Amino acid sequence: MSAGNMELEGKRKIKEQCALRKDIIKEFLAEFLGIFVLILFGCGSVAQTVLSKGALGEPLTIHIGFTLGVMMAVYVAGGVSGAHVNPAVSLAMVVLGKLPIKKFPVYVAAQFLGAFAGSCAVYGLYYDALMEHTGGVMQVTGINATANIWASYPAKHISVLGGFVDQVIGTAALILCILAIIDGKNIGAPKGMEPLCIGLIIMAIGVSMGLNCGYPINPARDLGPRLFTAVAGWGMEVFRAGGCWWWIPVAGPMVGGVVGAAIYFLFIELHHAEPEKQGENNVKDKYEMVTLS
Repeated sequence: MSAGNMELEGKRKIKEQCALRKDIIKEFLAEFLGIFVLILFGCGSVAQTVLSKGALGEPLTIHIGFTLGVMMAVYVAGGVSGAHVNPAVSLAMVVLGKLPIKKFPVYVAAQFLGAFAGSCAVYGLYYDALMEHTGGVMQVTGINATANIWASYPAKHISVLGGFVDQVIGTAALILCILAIIDGKNIGAPKGMEPLCIGLIIMAIGVSMGLNCGYPINPARDLGPRLFTAVAGWGMEVFRAGGCWWWIPVAGPMVGGVVGAAIYFLFIELHHAEPEKQGENNVKDKYEMVTLS
């Protein structure tokens, strides 16, 4: 047997022994790794900006970090789980019948755990810089605050109701645009380019809706890292700050996800022509699309 054949045979045996058989486990791991990548790049860009005191970052670089983080997350997990990497997206897919409800808790658990693990990675990556910046004193608010590297906190001008509305609108826009991108009966995006387009949605939201609280629009992306900061030295103040702000970027996006899904379904998807009518009207899909489910 040639060396090449032996190598192929070895790889085949390893795959037979290690490859997972159940799809739900594969999807769990994909969601976990996808949001891990999102947090690594997204929160990493915030850490670089804060800890360098603006020398190596600014709001635009943070927008780029989260844009690329989401794009890479979708490339990493999209072919396995659909790369929801956001409980609000998963809920929207359940509401639209694109994700079985029995998978919803598995996806959400993977997303929260992946976000927590990503937060640990950012902390380890920037531990020395964090200690130099803080002198070992972890502050949640104030000019030397560092908890905001991982989770969102409201601007002084925003009320609780205003923050909730902010998250509903931002997440609804996210879901609506994602559904448009993956809709095979709409214009959509070229196959393989969906992650780039979804990343650009994040950029659009970041540059237009970031003033109030930094566009978390993802319960796992906000609560997972917030839990990390609570146990990593910042304490329970991370939940009390901003008038107990923590629940806003959890509840708001879930409501916004349903709102966005309902709007797209009622305004667009519900009115698509049936396949036979498309043939009669000589209407063709521009691109072959992949779905997120």
